[in-house]
Amino acid sequence: MKLFASFIIALIAPCFALASSAHYEDIAHAELKAAIASGHITLLDANGGDSYREAHIPGAIDFETHESKIATLLPKDKTALIVAYCGGPTCTAYRDAYDAAIALGYTNVKHYSEGISGWLGRHENVDKN
Repeated sequence: MKLFASFIIALIAPCFALASSAHYEDIAHAELKAAIASGHITLLDANGGDSYREAHIPGAIDFETHESKIATLLPKDKTALIVAYCGGPTCTAYRDAYDAAIALGYTNVKHYSEGISGWLGRHENVDKN
């Protein structure tokens, strides 16, 4: 029985290591602002519809509402900058949006770890709708 348990652990341990090593590249606030100013960015707000309607970074797509058709809303250029964000540094909801863009073949996907709370904390403009 111990041999069987050791065998199972040996099989599944790499899966946990792989899952925990997922890398989400961050984008700094200044870099995000510059990309927004240049118009060369697609923002994915992963906070959910209620939060999105309350406040979101201008130009952001409500990922929750549009997830089923996100492929049609992203740029054709797979090297285009896609930035996913959610509530703030401890929020992980952005991962669904980030992973969706990666799964669609985008190669320049980043995470704005400050999220909407950091954006608001810096007194940046927001859209509401």
